[in-house]
Amino acid sequence: MNRQIVLPILLALSIAPSALAAQAPKPDTSWLRANYAKREVMIPMRDGVRLFTAIYLPKDTTRLHPFVMTRTPYSAAPYGVDRIPARLSYIPDAYAHEGMILVTQDVRGRWMSEGEFMDVRPVVPHRTSHDVDETTDTYDTVDWLIKNVPFNNGRVGVRGTSYPGFSTPRWRRSTRIRR
Repeated sequence: MNRQIVLPILLALSIAPSALAAQAPKPDTSWLRANYAKREVMIPMRDGVRLFTAIYLPKDTTRLHPFVMTRTPYSAAPYGVDRIPARLSYIPDAYAHEGMILVTQDVRGRWMSEGEFMDVRPVVPHRTSHDVDETTDTYDTVDWLIKNVPFNNGRVGVRGTSYPGFSTPRWRRSTRIRR
């Protein structure tokens, strides 16, 4: 491909994300406090271990909201329902401005979650009902959220980069959790 064409394209691609980020409003602590309520729960997994989960609920109860969730070994801090961060480090600000229910969870055995931490816990291919891995913990969490958090529309996006990306499920599209 011609250099005169490639260089402007590469330059545009490198500038575009930062330009979009500059246009999006940045929430701060007062904005999050005004628009969200924080809830902290210990969600039970199939083997009885409970995982610490921080849920930021939009105060807008006129519509149903989707979830965006990140599971992390790096900490779902700040801990305490009265402690609201200026921004959620693992969830982009744009999700908050779209009115999504924001969820961060400490993975098994880390920070406030119970159980034993295993770095990059391998997926158990032929599980029994008590075998656990990142996929089962994510599934159990999503199941609990849909059934127990008000004003949700039943849709959950799980996101992450690095370890939080590894902890996202590799479900088939047909996997559904019923209310």
